[in-house]
Amino acid sequence: MTVDEALALARQLGVERGDAQALLGHLTGQGRAWLVTHGDAPVAGAESLLHRLADGEPLAHLTGWQPFHGLTLAVTPATLIPRPDTETLVDWALERLAALPGEPCIVDLGTGSGAIALALKAACPRARVTAVDVSADALAVARANGERLALDIDWRHGSWYAPLAGERFDLVISNPPYIAGDDPHLPALRHEPLSALTPGGDGLSDLQALIDGAPGHLHAGGWLLMEHGWDQADAIAARLAAQGLAHVTLRRDLAGRARASGGCWLG
Repeated sequence: MTVDEALALARQLGVERGDAQALLGHLTGQGRAWLVTHGDAPVAGAESLLHRLADGEPLAHLTGWQPFHGLTLAVTPATLIPRPDTETLVDWALERLAALPGEPCIVDLGTGSGAIALALKAACPRARVTAVDVSADALAVARANGERLALDIDWRHGSWYAPLAGERFDLVISNPPYIAGDDPHLPALRHEPLSALTPGGDGLSDLQALIDGAPGHLHAGGWLLMEHGWDQADAIAARLAAQGLAHVTLRRDLAGRARASGGCWLG
């Protein structure tokens, strides 16, 4: 199959042209400009992968890579695929870190592929970053990403705050599972680990666990920052305030949706 034949098949299958070009670029090792001028070049394996892409398998799983906040991360079906929306959370954290002197301490809870922890370490090398995940498989992916990018992260295996007994941080950050268990969009995400997408029920239980544990793991003046669903902001704000966190606020993504909420532990 040639490049042009593969792009024609992608159109027939309903695959977006940008995704098809990205897949063909991965298979050929060439950029999009090359694909445009080499329509008759053969592309081995394109047909089967295009059918898998049309069937809903994520492009990142087919290529093994996903860009995030200027980094290129290896991803597998053991990890959540990092989304651009989560960069809103990272940017907010970097604003908080810019105001802190010395070597601020950060922990990324539920790190998955390591996206948040690695993005923060890359942008703020002076920070001391710890990352936690309950999945040993996901943690292996994250650790390999850290080694390849030469970014020093303290990787911990365990659930939320469990591996952090007695430790306090200037910033606790997380993109936890928050999709409601009956959300109609979940079947479309079937190729990603269900446990990284939803805690079941109304989707708030893991967010609540993060809020409950924050006072015991934040320095005075430290912040808890969490990603959540667009319709969960009011519930999260109320729960942050009820737990005693101050300056409760939120950030919106590029589409204007409430994407992340946080609060400060005054101690």
